[in-house]
Parts: sequence; structure tokens; C-alpha cells
Amino acid sequence: MPTRGMWLWPPLALGTDPVEVVMTIGEADVHRRRFLTASAYSMAATVLPLGYVKEMAERTAAARGGAVIGAAEVTAVRDMVGLFAEMDERLGGRHGRAAFVQYLITDITPLCQARFHNDDLRCQMLPLASSAAHLAGWKAYDSGEQGLAQRYYLQSFALAVESGEPGQDGFVMRTMSQQGMKLHRPEHCLDLAASGLARANGQVPAHAQALFHITHAHALAKTGQRRQAVAEIEAARAALDTGRGDQVPFWALAWGPPEATVVSRTAKVLEDLGDHRRASQYYAHAAASRPSGTYARIVALDLVAAAESQLNQGSVEEACTTWSRAMDRMDGVASARTRKAVRNIRRNLAPYRSRGLRCAADLDERATSFLTRV
Repeated sequence: MPTRGMWLWPPLALGTDPVEVVMTIGEADVHRRRFLTASAYSMAATVLPLGYVKEMAERTAAARGGAVIGAAEVTAVRDMVGLFAEMDERLGGRHGRAAFVQYLITDITPLCQARFHNDDLRCQMLPLASSAAHLAGWKAYDSGEQGLAQRYYLQSFALAVESGEPGQDGFVMRTMSQQGMKLHRPEHCLDLAASGLARANGQVPAHAQALFHITHAHALAKTGQRRQAVAEIEAARAALDTGRGDQVPFWALAWGPPEATVVSRTAKVLEDLGDHRRASQYYAHAAASRPSGTYARIVALDLVAAAESQLNQGSVEEACTTWSRAMDRMDGVASARTRKAVRNIRRNLAPYRSRGLRCAADLDERATSFLTRV
């Protein structure tokens, strides 16, 4: 968080115009970090054809000049947000963060304020803006800046409400619930998870609804409600079975296919319920079920968690093998969470390293080298 008085930060509340608030937060984010990127396209050009980047820039400039926005502009924003989301999972939240926030404040927010050919197109743009603010929050979260992430999430929620997109507002509440659980601040996590589920219930495809059930299960487990948590695990599994072949809303794909996300979150629930054996199995299954070559960060973190569960069962050598596989996935990932995970690996290895266990010593040496490089 910035020093008091250094920047005029928006309050932790929902403003009357979420587009304006997102712009204010984004500008503070960019300038506070001294990322004076002239244009999002200058960095996006490293991964997009230059002709496409030029076309996007021209469309945004036309919108600022009063041109009417059509389906092509909406599709282009969807493609760009999808591109940055895919990069985020492969390369970490710090990678491309300045470029994405710059794109959010200089391109997406002006487009939201422009004139559209019809109301339907505007209704399509607002959910995209909500997803973009959600991704900006996620990048801040993955960079270890929790207060900033929360501010982005609040405006993502406001944009989702304004858009009227069924279930998207509940999805943001689900994310905020998970953030609170991760930070060990469970005061409102159960209410957020339950409210998110209520907003989505019957409004989204079954595959997407499974995501809400499993977060609710996690919040129930965190508050000691074991029986209810197990029931919600079953509800999530049933929703996945019912919804096979569903077309999942784009905003529900923030962490990839719902099946892998539900399996990973199920592992967390089982861990909180003290079932370390099944938790390690679910973590390993989640890591294996994601498409090859993608989602490097979440696969690495799932494997780290699997190793911790194995260690809790006394399987030290198995845990070292799994940790080593996790570190294989971390190369090139710019994430505060992966760094923290590696520091935790070293801490967990300390008792075994001092006993002269070879696999622990070798892995600790690798972890130390990793932390000096990133």
C-alpha cells in the first residue's frame, strides 16, 4: 500500500461511476509504480501481429473522437483481455502488468464511455470491462498487493452489476471470498461465498455453477461446518456432471476449465478438513488435468500444495519429488506467490536438511538458487 498522502486513492467502496473509479485506480497504479508506458500496444506488440495492434489503436482513437462503437471493437477488447489472461497464467501476474493496466485505462474505459450502435453492444462491453478490472485485481493479488487487488475487485463487481450479465457479479464476490480465506481474514468470506452462489444459482450453466458451490464449500470448511462443506463438494461434483458440454461464460474461465478449478479447490477444502491424503491426491489430479503447456503458475502451486500434504503424512521423499516437479513449472513465472511458495519449501525442508537427508539438501540448494534469480 502507498504511504498516506502520496497518492489520492479511491476509498474501499463502490462509487457512482465504476468506469471513472477504475480509471482513477489504474492511473494511480501505473504512476505509483513508475511504469510510464506510453501505450499498451508498444508492449502488446511483442505477442500480437503489428497490424492487429495498429488496428486496435486506431479503433480506440476513433472512439475517443466520437465515433460510434460496433461489434468489431467489442470483439477486439475480448481478444485482448483473453490474451493478457492467458499470458498471466503462463508467465505470472507481474508479467505484462503495467501494459495491461495501461490498456485498461487508456482503451477499455474510454470505450465504455463511448457511443454504441445499440444497447446490446454496450451490454457486451461492460462485462468485458468487469473482467478486465478483475484481471487487474488478480495481477495485483499475484504481485502481493492485496489492498490494490481489493479495490479493483470492488469496481469489477460494480461493473458486473451495471452490465446485468447473469452471475458475473457473484463470480467477483466468489473471488473476494477466496482472497479473504487466503489472507486468513474469514470474517465475511462465508457471506460473500453464499451471496455469490445465490446470485448465480439457476442463472448460469451448471459447469459454471460448480465453481460457486466449491468456493462455498471452502468457506464452510474454514468456519468449521464440516457436514455442510462435504455436501457442497458433492453439489459441485454433481454440477460438473450435469453440465458436461456446457458453453461456459468467458468470465468464468478466469483460471481455466472449471473441472480443474473445482478439483483444485476441493483439495483445499479437504486440507482444511484435515484429510491430507485425499487432498494430496486432488492437488495432483488438478495439476495433471490442465492442458499441457498452459497454466504454469497454478499447476506449480497445486503441486506445492500436494507436496505439503504428502509431508503432513510423513512422506518426505515423495514430497521432495513433487516439490521438484513444481519448481520445474516455475521457470519464467513472475509471481510473488511462487516466490513465497519456494520460501515455504525451504522452511519445510529445514528439519530434514539438518538431518542430512540428501533429497532435502538437493532441493534446498535448488530453491536457494531460484530465489536469487527471480
